Amino acid sequence: MVARRSCTFVMPDGRACRAGPQRDRPYCFAHDPERAEEAAEARRLGGLRRRKEGTIADAYDLPGLDSVAGIRRLLDVVVTGGIGLENGIARLRVLISTTAAATNLFKVGEFEERLAALESASPQGQRRGRGDHPHRGTAMRRALLGDAGDRCGGAA
Repeated sequence: MVARRSCTFVMPDGRACRAGPQRDRPYCFAHDPERAEEAAEARRLGGLRRRKEGTIADAYDLPGLDSVAGIRRLLDVVVTGGIGLENGIARLRVLISTTAAATNLFKVGEFEERLAALESASPQGQRRGRGDHPHRGTAMRRALLGDAGDRCGGAA
């Protein structure tokens, strides 16, 4: 059995850092005194990215990709941006890709409506809510990637 190395930094409360060390160094990237400036810059950039992500989500009113409405909103933003591009290959690719994604979105939306109707008509469907399904919401994400099928293997 090979022993796993860990960072030798000891935190102020006495606990050891559990991160793996850098190659040929006793410390992980975050605790290496020789790389303190790089680590500080990486933390700063990570914070900027999170703030930018939140700002963009608010500016474009993006609810997320876990619902048909959220995906539809994202496609609206993409189409609006794509139409503003100059005529050319890039614009055509954006519009064609968005159209394909929207087509898949409509398929998934229709499947979900049909499934809801079947579940409401079935005594078994009334006992177990659709939100209990372990893969709820993933079918829409797979639909954007070209696979509208549910691979859970169980009864939905």
